[in-house]
Amino acid sequence: MDSTIVYFTGIERGFTISSILVQFNLFGHDFTIRWYGAIIAFGFLLAVLFGGRTAYKWKMNLDKMIDVLIYSTIAGIIGARLYYCFFYDWQTYKSDPLSILYIWNGGLAIYGGIIFGIAAAYVVCRVRKLNFLNLLDCAAMSLLIGQGIGRWGNFANQEAFGSNTDLPWGMWSKKIAVTILEEQETLAAKGMSVDPNLPVHPTFLYESIWCLLGFLVLYIITKKARRFSGQTFLCYGVWYGVGRMVIEGFRTDSLYIGNSTIRVSQLLSAVAAAVCLVLLIVLTAKYKKHPKPIDGIDYFMEEELLRQQEEKEQSEEPETETEKEENETEVETRDEKETVQELAE
Repeated sequence: MDSTIVYFTGIERGFTISSILVQFNLFGHDFTIRWYGAIIAFGFLLAVLFGGRTAYKWKMNLDKMIDVLIYSTIAGIIGARLYYCFFYDWQTYKSDPLSILYIWNGGLAIYGGIIFGIAAAYVVCRVRKLNFLNLLDCAAMSLLIGQGIGRWGNFANQEAFGSNTDLPWGMWSKKIAVTILEEQETLAAKGMSVDPNLPVHPTFLYESIWCLLGFLVLYIITKKARRFSGQTFLCYGVWYGVGRMVIEGFRTDSLYIGNSTIRVSQLLSAVAAAVCLVLLIVLTAKYKKHPKPIDGIDYFMEEELLRQQEEKEQSEEPETETEKEENETEVETRDEKETVQELAE
């Protein structure tokens, strides 16, 4: 089993961590299930369950929800892998395209998954007549659940760690030391000096805590203070963007733009947080001036209000001659029945 002992500065004992969950032979073939994939799958499952519960409360059609889920998931996985491969070492992956499929070895970039997943969701919303902004609101909290749990897959692989630190939660393992030694030349080229014999920042833990805390914040905002479509997702963009921007600065495995020292995710996080914050302020001010009900995911308040108005107008229309005669006949019939009943008594 591929295992290593992980030590934390403030804890005397070490923890044996394996990147492999289980290995078995079936019909003459060896199979390996890694913790990385299992943890990401678990986070995805919880995210889907929570999203499904939210969609149910928001009266979303189940068939439409499944369509969004299927296409967004497929697009998200493809996008996460392509984003990573393109910015990590595209020349290597281009010469060996089959290796792009080896996602169980790590190498999924969350921003690629979000971008491709949102693009697919937009197309499905156009086809299935869903409210795109409300769908994003529904998905935002689920994203934070998946991200917060999924980061522990990095812990199992002993990856996504940061530079040296003397904080009580500093982390060290032989696997981390080997990785740092192998990447010394690359780190030096980016202006980073990391001692393989000293503890490092557990940046996977920082992001996990930040995402799960963000889920609670967004849940409260959505339940108590949501006023317009897209508000929850914009809050997600600000929250995650700010956190990722800061945490990315500690990491030693960042993806960079070409040969520069500009970290792709850090720049994208800063831009996303700034844009979402501006939109949040502008749309909040607009709502205060012109408040209106929030649409459902697959029904629209304007259409609903128009339908209600038409029904009201129809009920107020004067009766036709035929309707009058029918109503008079019903009254006469009822009176005759009441008279017969009285005589019988």
